[in-house]
Amino acid sequence: MRRGVTETSLEIFDLHMLIFWICVWIGVVVFGVMFWSIFKYRKSKGAIAAKFDDNFWLEIGWTIAATLILVVMAVPSTQVLVKAYDDSEGEINIMVTGYQWKWQYKYLEDDISFFSNLATDQEAIYNKIPKGELYLREVDEPLVIPINTKVRFLITGNDVIHSFWVPDFAVKQDAIPGFINTAWTNVPEPGIYRGNCTELCGINHAFMPVVVRAVEKDEYNAWVAEKLALAESEKLLTEKDWTKDELFERGEKVYAKNCVACHQVNGQGIPPVFPALAGSDIVMNDASRQIEILMEGVGPTYAMQAFGKQLNEVDIAAVITYSRNAWSNAENGDGKIVTPKDIVEYKKRIKL
Repeated sequence: MRRGVTETSLEIFDLHMLIFWICVWIGVVVFGVMFWSIFKYRKSKGAIAAKFDDNFWLEIGWTIAATLILVVMAVPSTQVLVKAYDDSEGEINIMVTGYQWKWQYKYLEDDISFFSNLATDQEAIYNKIPKGELYLREVDEPLVIPINTKVRFLITGNDVIHSFWVPDFAVKQDAIPGFINTAWTNVPEPGIYRGNCTELCGINHAFMPVVVRAVEKDEYNAWVAEKLALAESEKLLTEKDWTKDELFERGEKVYAKNCVACHQVNGQGIPPVFPALAGSDIVMNDASRQIEILMEGVGPTYAMQAFGKQLNEVDIAAVITYSRNAWSNAENGDGKIVTPKDIVEYKKRIKL
């Protein structure tokens, strides 16, 4: 077990070591008495087994000793547990939602929301290039929090059960659809802290690293201002008249971040769970159905999850345009583009 960096993680480590040494002491005493008895009263020395099968005072003494040991363990354990689960009065509240297979972070006080995706190159995953030092432990956008501030996490899942774990903070909570678990941390030092999903949540379970960047408060406030300004500029992009090349270029990046794990770089997918997009009749010729699938997913197992609330209108239009014109789809299909205005109209129609 590692010591961690927060006050709570250090207390949990100390508790772990206390319980460990108590168990060692019990083991030494019990096995010491056993081996001493075997040696002292062995048959070769003429020892004769006693005829009694219980001893009142010995049983009373052992019961009292065991009770005292449990009390010594329970008192500090309770104190640490009460403190670890005291998630009241967080200065910053962040909703953490587990998706297949990425994390969404929503800063409830500042109306900031983004997804954190695995940043490891797909070619490294499939052994086509050497693996780096941070293989499967790097993301495109880390969770950012200020130091010396109580940050409360509200943790849930969107599809299956995940688990949000950052060992340096001693934070580990299941992310369960329909439930909200809580945890908190107060990081004393700037730094990069890493964790991952610890629940077997599916084929890409290993592709859900958690990366937290703890920064000084001034740097955090500047990051918040930058994110808010970026969100405002993104809203204006829905009114822009996009060209096919612009949408294709943006859609390629959106595809690489959100779709490659299932549909692969070459669009061939992983049949039969994740169908190929290259050569798909829907992708090449039925834009309306493709918008519907991307926005609402495909049930009942939802192997294709709904992206309507995950991506903005521009990104959805861009990735659809990309898939309709990538690989050999442009030559074999209608090659039409889908614009952000089309997505806005679709949302109005289904009241999403």
